[in-house]
Amino acid sequence: MDTVLEQLGLRRIVPVVVIDSAGDAPELARSLTRAGLPLAEVTFRTGAAREAIAAMAKGEPSMLIGAGSVLTVEQVKQAVGAGAKFIVSPGLGRTVVEYCLAHAIPVTPGVATPTEISAASDLGLGVVKFFPAEAMGGLEYLKAVAAPFPSMRFIPTGGIDETNILAYLAHPKVLACGGSWMVKQSLIADHRFEEITRLASHAVRLVRPQGSPDDRSKDKP
Repeated sequence: MDTVLEQLGLRRIVPVVVIDSAGDAPELARSLTRAGLPLAEVTFRTGAAREAIAAMAKGEPSMLIGAGSVLTVEQVKQAVGAGAKFIVSPGLGRTVVEYCLAHAIPVTPGVATPTEISAASDLGLGVVKFFPAEAMGGLEYLKAVAAPFPSMRFIPTGGIDETNILAYLAHPKVLACGGSWMVKQSLIADHRFEEITRLASHAVRLVRPQGSPDDRSKDKP
């Protein structure tokens, strides 16, 4: 598995960010870092995405930043040029996936059916985004569609929050979960960064009760 994807697995939760102003990005990055979650998937749902990725990467160089809702190769180029280390797309767009694979860019496209999982496997992928998780039937649906694919790992996203994330993470085929409840668009727009830090800190304690990924990695033989 790619080392970037391994880091996602260690963190267990990927904050999914929709940001309207790149000017808010540096403080958002600091808020997540203070919370012990130096990680973000900045989605290309707004025109601020590229500049926000660049601002976060510059302000917090140790932070692992990815780009989400990526639909085109041009967006991949913009994201990577700004400092993104991984790409997430809502569906299995072959053009985007093949470009990323050809350029050694970690990519997790969205899948929702056995056909899409099979297609991702044929492309050589070992990790995919399961989206929209709750709308598709939640954990029970994921268990059913994942069963025929023993080597595939999943990052469920969509409807994941503090009430159901632990159930997803308990499944052995779930690498991590994507969630936005601790970085809601409204919290960022209202500059409620202390609240973001509080929510993200709680999320970290929830999904990693025995310590940080760094602590756990040190314990491994």
